[in-house]
Amino acid sequence: MLDSAQTALPPVADDDLSIVRRIAAGDRSAFELLMRRHNRRLYRLARATLRNDAEAEDALQDAYLSAYRSIGQFRGDAAPLTWLSRLVLNACFGRLRRDTRRQNVYPIVDLNPHAEIDAMSAPDSDTPDNAAARAEVRALLERKLDALPEAFRVVFVLRSVEEMSVEETAQCLDIPEATVRSRHFRAKSLLRESLAREIDLTERDLFEFGGAQCDRVVAKVMQTLGTDDKERT
Repeated sequence: MLDSAQTALPPVADDDLSIVRRIAAGDRSAFELLMRRHNRRLYRLARATLRNDAEAEDALQDAYLSAYRSIGQFRGDAAPLTWLSRLVLNACFGRLRRDTRRQNVYPIVDLNPHAEIDAMSAPDSDTPDNAAARAEVRALLERKLDALPEAFRVVFVLRSVEEMSVEETAQCLDIPEATVRSRHFRAKSLLRESLAREIDLTERDLFEFGGAQCDRVVAKVMQTLGTDDKERT
């Protein structure tokens, strides 16, 4: 089970290499530290590639096991996070290839959704109704992102969700920086188009009145009516 606990840590860029050295020296606790540092980012990468929570978790675990067993081969040519990201993608693509052989279908996806989208899901308050609305928006965005071709989906996640630079994303995916830029732009365009269509279909449901808001108004009216009845008697 993935652990999302966050702990106070030194800057990742400065400390990852020292953690890798500790792991290579046999310090297993250092590997746990490395996993906790990067669990969320790497899980998102796997989830964006595979479009399935359980499969993404399994692929992440496989990648971690591969990393631990081959940690002695890490030469520092790339950042530890980049190295781990490549292992995760390799684990994901291996699963996709197996599925392709079984089903003769190869999913095509790419990552990258945030910026403008963040504004849509920004919390106004912590009321249950707003929390439910944010969950619905998040679910909608995840569905739309899952529907993108794989190449676009992965780039979008790395650039917009994880806020990796163009250079970092290119290194992680082993593609030119120009390709990262074009895929990111295309992913955002496809998401905007898809969300716009969804909005067109739901316009008639704008300003729906229900839930706690409805209950509150009804309760206040009934309370006022009760007070008026008492005053008349």
